[in-house]
Amino acid sequence: MSDQKYPKPLPTPSPETQRFWDGTKKHELWIPYCRSCQKSYWYPRDFCPHCGSRDVEWRRSGGKGRVYTFAIQYRAFHPGWTSEVPYVTALIDLDDGVRIFSNLVEVEADPKALRCEMPVEVVFEDVTEEITLAKFRPVSE
Repeated sequence: MSDQKYPKPLPTPSPETQRFWDGTKKHELWIPYCRSCQKSYWYPRDFCPHCGSRDVEWRRSGGKGRVYTFAIQYRAFHPGWTSEVPYVTALIDLDDGVRIFSNLVEVEADPKALRCEMPVEVVFEDVTEEITLAKFRPVSE
């Protein structure tokens, strides 16, 4: 982590997402789980989107999954990304049963280097003292 100010927009943890951000700070990926219907879900909220139950808890994810789809970003929508274009964003199907949006790193932003169903694992980037981002990188099958 650099002493320079982070140049990109930062997430603002809410009561519903705080456990996720506490986990990323420890380089752990946590996802919400419903004890009533026994399903994981994403985006964090205090009730299950599958059955409406409030009997939810957080479970640590194994951090592995596969690319569901991806997009190569050729234009920066914020000045903080100008020096990084092109870069890759993706929807990741975690082995835990949820689909999460993130960045793909450690891979060339070229359609020939990317594919749906590509196996990935979570990596963490400490961007400030308070915020650590979860990103994903390709792994061997």
